[in-house]
Amino acid sequence: MTEQQKEIYRQVTKWFHEARNRILEGRARGLDVQNKTSRLDLVTNIDKEIECFFREKINENFSDSAILGEEGNKADFKSSKGLFWVIDPIDGTMNFVKQAANFASMIAIYQDQKPLLGFIYDVIHDRLYWGGPGIGVYCNKEQLPAPKNIQLKDGLLGVNGPMMLTNYRNLQEVIRKSAGARIYGSAGIEFIHVLTGQCVGYLSHLRPWDYAAGSILAESLNLSVKTIDGKLLDVVSSEDVLVATKNAYIEISALMSAK
Repeated sequence: MTEQQKEIYRQVTKWFHEARNRILEGRARGLDVQNKTSRLDLVTNIDKEIECFFREKINENFSDSAILGEEGNKADFKSSKGLFWVIDPIDGTMNFVKQAANFASMIAIYQDQKPLLGFIYDVIHDRLYWGGPGIGVYCNKEQLPAPKNIQLKDGLLGVNGPMMLTNYRNLQEVIRKSAGARIYGSAGIEFIHVLTGQCVGYLSHLRPWDYAAGSILAESLNLSVKTIDGKLLDVVSSEDVLVATKNAYIEISALMSAK
């Protein structure tokens, strides 16, 4: 790692552990839950508090940074120079509210619009998945091997529930050709399952803060992560994102492009 990456890793690791205490203590005290766009799109006081916490820490330690966050002001990535941070304070808010499990906290960092480091923190299990181009991917301090390049039929597939129910772009046929579908309700948790080889792929319609960190980690493990039509992700758009082994990506993309 470069000295810059080492310093970012050192700081962000501390932030996540402090954020974990705030998240768990805040939920124990009780949540203020509000709807954003619908009753299925929730935000809590803790989502907002944790994003503010991360923003404060970034501004204190890396003052020239631009920040794109789910709950706050959104900087322009395409015109940004230097460090650019993408924050999802609590990914899987419905799970956080209803289950107190299966949610993550995520940060992605770019340098001059190029991937630098990605972090996905499994808050409940205290597991930090992190890494970037040229340095590999780690769970806490243990380096992860690249997942085997298995075919669709040999693995479980993480999917978006509404996409599956409506058979979006032939998704039910994709699921039939897999070893089975799994729905976890958190992009961060879903990305972890693909990074660790527990699922052959994951498909959902995602916003930038949902996929930025995961895409950096996935590409660092030689996984394919693009739109289902094969386009590269641009960090600022909401897209139908597919992360998968290279073999499975080809199969899934072909099935979902079929008329």
